[in-house]
Amino acid sequence: MNDYICKIASVDEMEAKWNYEIKKHKSSNWKIWKAEAIERAKRGQSIAYYGILNGKIICEATAMLDKNTVQNYDRLVDDKTVYLCAFRTIEKYQNKGYFSRLFDFMICDLKGRGYEKVTLGVEPAEADNLKIYQHLGFNEFIKSAKETYPDGTVIDVNYYAKEL
Repeated sequence: MNDYICKIASVDEMEAKWNYEIKKHKSSNWKIWKAEAIERAKRGQSIAYYGILNGKIICEATAMLDKNTVQNYDRLVDDKTVYLCAFRTIEKYQNKGYFSRLFDFMICDLKGRGYEKVTLGVEPAEADNLKIYQHLGFNEFIKSAKETYPDGTVIDVNYYAKEL
């Protein structure tokens, strides 16, 4: 892992990673999410964290700092609480510790910025993801709600928190 770095993403890196996701997923939602993500980062409403191996972005996570950018934001985002999302690792790099290092980097950065709690959402059907999040310390259940994608798709989401 000597050639692996964790960092806050630049706008150019975000452009590259979102273009990869758009090409991979084909859904119109991804183009909308790309534009929103880059604008939020430029306005300081979010921070994108990337794990880069040998110059290639292999994993990511985003911290949403502004309640106005998070659906169902009550108890998920405030002056001391940040909402985490967009946990993604390219498949061939999964289960090798890369995301764990990125997660630790992100948590350290957020603590340094004065945040005391992090939250996230997971669909009830994503049992494997929930196990990973619980392993990372997200054991405080906050609430259940619905989220709506840009194309109108509605999903159920359970929200959890972790104290820093």
